Amino acid sequence: MFACSYGAAFGAIQHVPRIVPGLAEVSVLPRLDQQKVVSGVQAFQEFGGLAGRMILAFLAVRILSRRRLLRIFQVPGLVLLPIVFVWAATTDLTALKWGIFMVGLLTVAQFSFWGNYLPRVYPMHLRGTGEGFAANIGGRMIGTSFAWVSNFIAANFYADSVSPATRMAYTAAGVALFVYLVGTISCFWLPEPAAEELPE
Repeated sequence: MFACSYGAAFGAIQHVPRIVPGLAEVSVLPRLDQQKVVSGVQAFQEFGGLAGRMILAFLAVRILSRRRLLRIFQVPGLVLLPIVFVWAATTDLTALKWGIFMVGLLTVAQFSFWGNYLPRVYPMHLRGTGEGFAANIGGRMIGTSFAWVSNFIAANFYADSVSPATRMAYTAAGVALFVYLVGTISCFWLPEPAAEELPE
């Protein structure tokens, strides 16, 4: 599940700078102005991520079930990410900005969730090893490999008539749908911590 969170970030969100210049209203701009637009879209994503961290912190002390808390971000993301990348990322800059804000919110909140959740499910003698394995093997090795998966699919599975930006947008939608679906289904087996305090 940690890998799925990273998979959404690296397999979809991190490709937005390659997608934005393909929008009709951006492609006619000079290169420098295109980069300014890309930077603006990235700012929306970063502010969305910040909002996601704050919302998670607010909800974490009010929702005791960790499964329910995680699903608050997974289920909307399962629907929203494919829509943002298939529709907004290929048709409308304003819709993409607000869509990527929400995508950042839903995905980055999950990163904060794992930092809050993992110490509560491992006993003290396994805490560092368990968290390290989840973060480094699940997140950083498996999850980040979705950047390569997206690039491979976008480069090899589309007709030549489809623009590179559109290929990447559609691929990001598929990868995001896949990792969010796997994460949401896996959540049914997420162990609930035995207590709110860290186990010693």
